[in-house]
Amino acid sequence: MTDSSDQSEATRRDARQSDPVLVDIKDYRSAPDPLPVTFHRRELDAILRVYGRNVAEGEWRDYAIDHLKDKAVFSVFRRTSEVPLFRIEKVPRNARKQGAFSVVNASGAILKRGHDLEVVLRLFEKKPKLVRY
Repeated sequence: MTDSSDQSEATRRDARQSDPVLVDIKDYRSAPDPLPVTFHRRELDAILRVYGRNVAEGEWRDYAIDHLKDKAVFSVFRRTSEVPLFRIEKVPRNARKQGAFSVVNASGAILKRGHDLEVVLRLFEKKPKLVRY
């Protein structure tokens, strides 16, 4: 049999764990293990829109998302076992300089960089071609 005091202690412990914690910004910045960089919802929506279009065309087949300490990376693969064709990177450290977003190809060359993700992702838009009969 459990004692009612044991149940109330467990309830109090669960309530304490779910309460929000207020952290001083100085303590957060000096913490040894900061939170990783992530894509926001709108950024991820824009990336997945481009990814879905290229999957429908049969060019891309797989992706991976990495949230690291200094950057977030969305990698695009033609086949799972290969190196990524492209990496869409978000590096907040570069936000004031050349822009936080960049597209990097398989060899490591930066194809496009900028402050606005939508502008950077225009790299993947198909240009209309002239068809002659």
